[in-house]
Amino acid sequence: MATLSEYIPYYKRNLKVAFPVMLTQFGASLVGLVDSIMVGHYATADLAAVSFSNAIFFTIMVFSMGALMGLTPLVGYEVGKAPSHAGDDSTTAIANLFHSGILFTLILSTAMILLLGTCIPLLGYFGQEESVVIAARPYYTFIVISIVPFLFFCLQRQFLEGLGNTMVAMIITMGMNLLNILLNWVFIFGHWGSPAMGATGAGIATLISRTLMPFLFWIVIRSKTEWRPYIQHAVLNAHQSTIRDNLRRLWHIGAPIGGQTVLETTLFTLSFVIVGWLSKEALAAHQIANQIADLTFMLALGIGAATTIRVSHQLGKGDIYAVKMAANASIHLVLVMNTIGAILMISLRNYIPMLFTEDPEVIRIGSTLVMIAGFFQYADGLQSVGAAMLRGITDVRRPMLYAFIAYIAISLPLGLLLMFPCHMGAPGMWISFIVGLSTAALLFHIRFRKQIRTMEKELPSNGI
Repeated sequence: MATLSEYIPYYKRNLKVAFPVMLTQFGASLVGLVDSIMVGHYATADLAAVSFSNAIFFTIMVFSMGALMGLTPLVGYEVGKAPSHAGDDSTTAIANLFHSGILFTLILSTAMILLLGTCIPLLGYFGQEESVVIAARPYYTFIVISIVPFLFFCLQRQFLEGLGNTMVAMIITMGMNLLNILLNWVFIFGHWGSPAMGATGAGIATLISRTLMPFLFWIVIRSKTEWRPYIQHAVLNAHQSTIRDNLRRLWHIGAPIGGQTVLETTLFTLSFVIVGWLSKEALAAHQIANQIADLTFMLALGIGAATTIRVSHQLGKGDIYAVKMAANASIHLVLVMNTIGAILMISLRNYIPMLFTEDPEVIRIGSTLVMIAGFFQYADGLQSVGAAMLRGITDVRRPMLYAFIAYIAISLPLGLLLMFPCHMGAPGMWISFIVGLSTAALLFHIRFRKQIRTMEKELPSNGI
C-alpha cells in the first residue's frame, strides 16, 4: 500500500489539472444557481418554470455533452504516447481528432435541435401547473436556441482538456458568468430600459452568454502558437478515411458516455416531474436542494475530469502504477471535498433556502432536502470519480449498464415507493438518490479494479 508521501505528488498533479475544471464546472452550475436565485425573487412560478425547463432540456442535452467527453481520453492517450512517437505524426493524429470532433459536434447539434425543439408544444403535458407552463415556454425556447454554440464550446473544452489545459475554459466560463448575472439583472427585473421579463429574461441572458463562449475559445486556440498546428493539420492533412475512423471512435466511446449521462439525468429529470405532482412549493424546494447539491457536484466533476486526463495520459505511457495512483488520489480528494460540503449543507440547512425565496412553505421543505443532500454528497462524488476513472481507460460500455441498474432500476422505483405509498413526500426521492448513486459508485469502482488487474498482466508497471 502506498504511503502518504508517495501520494502527495499525485495529489498536486491532479489538483493542478482539476482546480481550473472545478472553477469551470462551478461557474457553469453558478449560471443555473444565479438564474434560480434571481428568478425566485421575481416569482415562485418563474422559479418552478426555470427548474422544470432545465430538467427537460438537460435530460436530452446531456447525451451530446457526454458524447463529446469521449474526445478527452482519445486526445489524452495520444498526448501520453507523444514522447515516444514522431512529433509530426502525433500532431497530425491529435489534429485529425479535433477535425473529426467538429463534424461530430455538427451532427450532435442538429439532432439536439430537432429533439428538443419538438418538446416546445408539449410542455403542457407534463402535469405542471398552468402558471409554470406559461412562464416556462419562452425560457425553454431560448435555451434550445443556445444549443449549437454551447456544444461547440464543449467540444473545444474537451479537446484542450485532452491536451492537459484546463485554464482557458475556466477563464471564459467565469467571464461569461459575470456577463450572465449582469444581463439577468437587466432582463429579469427590467433595467436600462428593458421590460421586466422574469424567466424569459433569464433565457435571453443565457442565450447571449452561451453564444459568445465558443467564439472566445476559438480566438484563444488560434492565438496560441503551440495549438495552432492542430488547426492547420486538421485542415490540410485530414483524409476522409481518417475522419470516418475517428468519427467511429468518437461514437463508440462517446455514445456510451452520453448514454450513461442520460440515464443519470433522466433520474433527476423525472424526479422534478414527480415532485411537481406534489405542489409548486415542493418543486421549488426540490430545485433549491438540487442547485446546492450541484455546487459540490461540480467540484467532484472537476476531480473526475482531471482523473480522466491523468489516467489517459499515464495509460498512453503504459504506466499502470501511475494510472492506479492517479485514480486513488482522486478518490481521496473527492472524499475530503465532499466532507466539507456535507458539513456546510447540514449546518446551514435552515438558512440556504432563504437565499432563494421568502415563501415559508418552500423554506420548510427546502431545509429538509438540503440536509439530506448533505449526506448525498458522498455517493454522488464517488460515483462521479468512478465513472471518470473508467473513461480514462476508455471502458465505457459496461458502466452504461451499471448506470441503468443503479439509476433507473433501483433509485427511481424506490423514490416513487418512498414518496407516495410511504408518504414521505419529496424527502423520499432524495433518500432514493443516496441508495441509487451508492450502488453505481460500488459497481464502477469494482469494475475499475478488475480492469486494472487485467492490464497489469498485459503491460509493464514502471512505478513512476
